[in-house]
Amino acid sequence: MARKTEPAESSDIQRIAQNRKARHLYHILETLEAGLVLTGTEVKSLRGGKANLVDSYAMVDRGQVWLMNLHISPYEQGNQFNHEPKRKRKLLIHRRDIQRLIGKTREKGLTLIPLSLYFKKGWAKVELALVRGKKLHDKREDVAKRDADREMARAMSRKRQV
Repeated sequence: MARKTEPAESSDIQRIAQNRKARHLYHILETLEAGLVLTGTEVKSLRGGKANLVDSYAMVDRGQVWLMNLHISPYEQGNQFNHEPKRKRKLLIHRRDIQRLIGKTREKGLTLIPLSLYFKKGWAKVELALVRGKKLHDKREDVAKRDADREMARAMSRKRQV
């Protein structure tokens, strides 16, 4: 189910976690949606919103895509069969998209990171992004542009009030 979609568009989406730093640290070249293979206690923890995407990334290994370092807190009512919080989790992506990602991630400086984690029609999904890291001057340009846009919006609102 790797379709290029924007998950925020639909009303049947329940957002669990979001990687807010990703848009600041990386140039996002392309996004895709992937399903997650989870155990029962992981799903119950996700329904409670107990996930953290910080420092998580995806890697392609032997024709499969794996999500690494995604922290899903152990389910509080779980027993000895509770899941390991930072285990690697398999992503469900079409084979042709995996082949394309293999070619792209071999390029210098490109990597896969999760942007958000959500439920869509009851299924756990992750929005992956193919990214390239920003340099310090790129980050400064973004901050300057955001400040300039904010200042223009203030000036326009003042002009409308007069």
